[in-house]
Amino acid sequence: MAALSISLKVNGAAVSRTVEPRTLLSDFLRDELDLKGTHVGCEHGVCGTCTVLIDGQAVRSCLTFAVQADGCAIRTVDGLAQGGQLNLLQQGFWEKHGLQCGFCTPGMLMVATELLERNANPSADEIREAVSANLCRCTGYYNIVESIQHAVTLMKQGAK
Repeated sequence: MAALSISLKVNGAAVSRTVEPRTLLSDFLRDELDLKGTHVGCEHGVCGTCTVLIDGQAVRSCLTFAVQADGCAIRTVDGLAQGGQLNLLQQGFWEKHGLQCGFCTPGMLMVATELLERNANPSADEIREAVSANLCRCTGYYNIVESIQHAVTLMKQGAK
């Protein structure tokens, strides 16, 4: 099949490219746009390391074709920090040690971003439910949940 033209917004920037229909969104982001923050782990949609937001919803980019994102707004972990400053969620992970090896962190940050945009004050159980879709082999999730709770506190305080 012939290559297809797509246009989308990635981290707020308009992007137009021609892609093969079989190009995965994860490969498009990493290889075509050089956004290496989106990790690829299992390539079966199980681990969640490749999670990005498409029109505000967490999606496994290893299971999504780039052409499916045509016309959509994509947010990746690469777009969370602004002006070289960590956002409050990233700061929460930094301050509360929400990562060890860091491989799952991009996906965790993206599912947490979606959660906090839906619910600015989630309970610990709601946080655990949200991150349960992503696998982490290092932390046991305790510090991840604590990091998100800390980010909520920072947001309430209006910290930058």
